[in-house]
Amino acid sequence: MKIINSTGKEDLAIVHIAQAAGGNYIEFVESLHAPKAREEKWILTLSTLYGCPVSCAICDAGPYYLGRVSKEGMFWQLDHMISRRYPAGVIPVKQLKVHFTRMGEPAFNMSVLDVIEEFNLYFNAPGFMPSISSIAPKGSEKFFEELQKIKNEKFSGGKFQLQFSIHTTDPGKRDELIPVKKWSFNEIASFGDRFFKAGDRKITLSFAPSNENEIDPQKILALFDPQRFLIKLTPLNTTSAAVKNNLTSLISPLNSSGIENLAEKFRNAGYEVIISIGNYEELKIGSTCGQNLVTNLQKEMKE
Repeated sequence: MKIINSTGKEDLAIVHIAQAAGGNYIEFVESLHAPKAREEKWILTLSTLYGCPVSCAICDAGPYYLGRVSKEGMFWQLDHMISRRYPAGVIPVKQLKVHFTRMGEPAFNMSVLDVIEEFNLYFNAPGFMPSISSIAPKGSEKFFEELQKIKNEKFSGGKFQLQFSIHTTDPGKRDELIPVKKWSFNEIASFGDRFFKAGDRKITLSFAPSNENEIDPQKILALFDPQRFLIKLTPLNTTSAAVKNNLTSLISPLNSSGIENLAEKFRNAGYEVIISIGNYEELKIGSTCGQNLVTNLQKEMKE
């Protein structure tokens, strides 16, 4: 692989775009969690697929899909970001979060599990915490069962993060937002109950709330135990896909008041709630979920 472009700010986030030997593009991100210093928390977000076959209505990674990124390709992304700052591979970061979610549904790529298992063979990172964000596609049962084994053997005691992207409590609207076969809410809840062990981080149910889609905390409470699951609310970014599908965010990076009422309803239902808004600079950089710079690069190359 070779780097095509890097954009961003060292004290916030940098998006890297690379091209594989076969011509396919990926992007990957290194970012900080302000106001924490890099030594406290450093987030590395990888592409697991070349594009994505799901074509979610809020994400720009869906216009094309050209296959899985190999284990070596994912380690190449990691090495590029890590070697810039820690060339010896010794990473003195309290929490090194490696997020498998930049482009592509990670459950479609079994090599993601190899990267998680083999990470510490290549890097000395006591703070390593893998993070999987998934839509829970049908047919991914083997991936998640293997993931559970790895978590129990190597990442118990809160050293692993699992997130399911939900976005709405209306099953019909969920099918519009995520137009592939996927686990039902019952199936996600059942797996989560098996996956969670005492001392683990709670499993995240992630919503990018839009004004057009229902989010009913009582429907979530009927299935998901607040002792095992928490709620994350993030802005629905103004991606090309979201604009095309006439979706508008309930959360604004410049105004969080629209989300407080929903957050309070979840809290009253007994859930821990994380409101993850980021800031306007991150949107301009394009480092947040769904903002696919590769798509924009390809458009520019055709013009």
